[in-house]
Amino acid sequence: MNKQETVSMDYIEVLLDHARQQGYDVPALLAACGLSQQALLEQRALSVRAFGRLYQRLIDLAQDESFGMLTGGKIPNGMFRMMCHCIEHCATLGEALRRCSDFYEICKGPRIKPQIQLQGELAVLHFVALDSLPADTLTQVVSTGSPTVIRTSLSIWHHFMSWMIGRRLPLLQAGFTFAEQPNPQDYELVFQCPLRFNQSENRLTFERHWLSLPLVQSESAWRGFLKTAPYQLLVMVNGDSSISARIRALFGRDFSRPLPGLEWVAEQLGLSVRTLRRHLAEEGTSYSQLKNDCRCEAARDHLNCPELSIHDVANLVGFDDPSPFIRAFRQWTGQTPGEYRADLLDA
Repeated sequence: MNKQETVSMDYIEVLLDHARQQGYDVPALLAACGLSQQALLEQRALSVRAFGRLYQRLIDLAQDESFGMLTGGKIPNGMFRMMCHCIEHCATLGEALRRCSDFYEICKGPRIKPQIQLQGELAVLHFVALDSLPADTLTQVVSTGSPTVIRTSLSIWHHFMSWMIGRRLPLLQAGFTFAEQPNPQDYELVFQCPLRFNQSENRLTFERHWLSLPLVQSESAWRGFLKTAPYQLLVMVNGDSSISARIRALFGRDFSRPLPGLEWVAEQLGLSVRTLRRHLAEEGTSYSQLKNDCRCEAARDHLNCPELSIHDVANLVGFDDPSPFIRAFRQWTGQTPGEYRADLLDA
């Protein structure tokens, strides 16, 4: 995550309108997050870090972790953490998604759940009513959800799937029940696939084989993820298809463990070591530089989250002690972690 990553203002407005309808004092809410209505009117987007403060405040006030998402009810605080603990040791993405769907059945509050439907070589993520509720429940819930809420709900599930496998899951199509919106470019940017409006259901379609991919996140990565939510669900992993990006996908997001050697990576990519080095040189990098860049990027991500101490960040990027991490971060960026975080606060 970097300082330029933002959340669109249309989603912020939907959340604040929902908060007003629930009877919350929006000016006081914004002030508690260091924001104001006037400042929001002058901006086209809000930084991910600022949005995280606002969204967490809304969750705390409403006691609803699904605030502003398409669920048809409230999800009590702590349920998302419990769901993650239930799926973190799943072998594949498909198994994790099936367990998520099962979890919604026993989670008191929501009326609909995400579900994977298989169609030949394709997989479709869509929403269905809970098994215990009438089938028309879904229609009722969707009818009360704005296009922005539906779009964001699908986007967050896409981000969650992508985070679990450590790479952007390429979509073949995104379908929506509502008519095309005045800002189709926002949808194109979020989903990066053909869009279909006025459809019978809201869905994401991708190739079935992605469900067989293993989850690449370690226990420590899951801990960091839960500490920093919703940040990782708002920032998409890279969709680049270069050799560098493919290596980043092999690394995953767990930098608390030693990264694999060059020979192993070359074997996984079906290349000789010499050819791999040549490709990386053509892309303007090296294997050693790529490892440092990835750890530096992860450190920056974690430093964006005030909930994490410098010691926490050091552990998450593979350092047992903060001192060598601070030296390494200074080499990478020219700043200490503390200086980098202070700049973020001033931004």
